[in-house]
Amino acid sequence: MRFLLDTNHISFLQRKSGIEHEILIRRIRNYSPDDFAFSIISFHEQIIGAHTYIIRSQNSENLYKGYRLLQQIINSFSEARILDFEKDAIAIFQQLKNQKIGVSTMDLRIASISLSRNLILLTRNQKDFTKIPNLIIEDWTQIT
Repeated sequence: MRFLLDTNHISFLQRKSGIEHEILIRRIRNYSPDDFAFSIISFHEQIIGAHTYIIRSQNSENLYKGYRLLQQIINSFSEARILDFEKDAIAIFQQLKNQKIGVSTMDLRIASISLSRNLILLTRNQKDFTKIPNLIIEDWTQIT
């Protein structure tokens, strides 16, 4: 395993359309599927998003869309290797938290998983993740 996909890269894969999806897929095809993983934190983020969409639905069409979104999340994560937020990642998370880095808790958790396993984090969120010491990040949705 070499790469951890951040939630934004996972979202492009799930949409299955757009230039970012095409660029990302082209790059992924150069590697084995075993080189990639998702995190349980990204699953959590996406479930929160779907849940929020569902509870804010004002009509049956939006409610239907919300549950379809939830099903799509379940389907995409069931096909992926999902990394846990385990002891080593939690220890790194606590260290980063103590450093008071100006990054959201969920992003710190994702970074901690990546750091604990020496993985390259694939993300569009350069602004926040570049603040985290020793984290290697790449954006595979941009034309290189």
